[in-house]
This record gives sequence, structure tokens and C-alpha cells, in this order.
Amino acid sequence: MRKDPAQEHEPLECDAALARAFDFLGKRWNGVLLGVLAGRPASFSELKRAVAGISDSMLADRLGELCKAGVVRRIVSDGPPVAVTYQLTAAGVALVPALSELATWAAANLPS
Repeated sequence: MRKDPAQEHEPLECDAALARAFDFLGKRWNGVLLGVLAGRPASFSELKRAVAGISDSMLADRLGELCKAGVVRRIVSDGPPVAVTYQLTAAGVALVPALSELATWAAANLPS
């Protein structure tokens, strides 16, 4: 018995790059921190105030991970007092349109 060609399908696959993106951005706080930094560079304490519920150790871990991934830059300014700020790199800025689209979609489709 011959199969109907309309019923034959290619196997579905998840795009590997998309899977890596969601693995990275889906990690708790990463996307939120990038969204906050999309507005402007910020200090550790400003980020802590902007992201309700994040602990100091988790914020430090996530900022380290974002810096290692090359989407955030840690800038140390000579003092006194010494000041540390975090800002998006060019790779981080490139994510801003996608983050904005996700925020727009969430506002329209997810309950508050």
C-alpha cells in the first residue's frame, strides 16, 4: 500500500542555535538583567533594586555569567571611591530588539 505523499513529513527538529539562546536567556534572571541594562548602564546596587527577589550572590553569579558570555561588560572606574558599573556590549545591544518583542508579546498574551 502506497502512502499518501501529503501525509509524509520531515522529522521535526529544534534549531540548535535557538535551543542555545533559550538555554542562556531562559536561565533565571539573565533575560531580566539584560532588559534592565537595555535602559542604561547600572551599578550592582541599582540592579539589585531593579530586580525584585534576586539575592546578592545570585546577582553576582548572573552578572559574571553575562560578562563571560560577552553580552555585558564590567567597568571599574578609579576612585575614590572606586565605582563598578555594568553595561551591554555590542552583542548585548543586539539582543535588545528581540527582548523588546518578547516583552510586547508577553504583555499581550500572558496574564499579569
